[in-house]
Amino acid sequence: MQREGEQIHGIHGYEDFDPSAPPPFRLGDIRAAFPKHHLIKNPWRAVSYVSSGHGSFSDNCTLNTIVGQILHSSILVPYHGWRISHMTHHQNHGHVEKDESWVPWYRSPGKEGSHFSPYSDLFSPKERKLVMISTACWILVTLLLGHLCFLIGTIQILKLYGVPHWIFTARFDGVTYLHHNGYKQKLPWYRGKEWSYLRGGHKTVDRDYGLFNNIHHDIGTHVIHHLFPQIPHCHLVEATEAAKAVLGRYHREP
Repeated sequence: MQREGEQIHGIHGYEDFDPSAPPPFRLGDIRAAFPKHHLIKNPWRAVSYVSSGHGSFSDNCTLNTIVGQILHSSILVPYHGWRISHMTHHQNHGHVEKDESWVPWYRSPGKEGSHFSPYSDLFSPKERKLVMISTACWILVTLLLGHLCFLIGTIQILKLYGVPHWIFTARFDGVTYLHHNGYKQKLPWYRGKEWSYLRGGHKTVDRDYGLFNNIHHDIGTHVIHHLFPQIPHCHLVEATEAAKAVLGRYHREP
């Protein structure tokens, strides 16, 4: 319980606290609070927490790519197209002009394009080959689903794949929205020199999904995930608890 006049990270009292103010701690201070094993990647354990698109599945980039390509294609998501765009989101989160996800409607026009097109503005020329590979994998899975419709019927495929895929996508989009919106205070956006990786990265909200936390692989611990996307999901709960002592009121949760 906070006492009157007590300082929390150099800020007096709840009424005077401005969550959009530059934090009085550094990224290294948060990292130093983690036990060392939080940063260790174990592919065998990560099989049930797969997040190869963030590079948290394995230290082996090739293994990350192979696993990510197979699993993302199976749910009709172009692996490299999503991975590259999402990496840009992590690197620029909270920057009103450069972020690529959940951006304010009033900002200047940003990048446009498709996750499927190698010539999209989302990608650099050196990334085009990777995007082409992912798009080709997506096409193969789409053709496979079409072939299965011919073999066992469209209705059966809708039951076994289409409806579960729709439920998964709706759940995923809803959870992602809640991590970037809907806090009790309006979440800040920054531009120019106001923005920093640390300041923008903790502009997310942790959520408690109760009985569904395990189903979501503890992704409700979104603040630390955004600041340190390479931390395996199986360590995010512990890492979040360790970081709260540093983040103080800068840690947003319901």
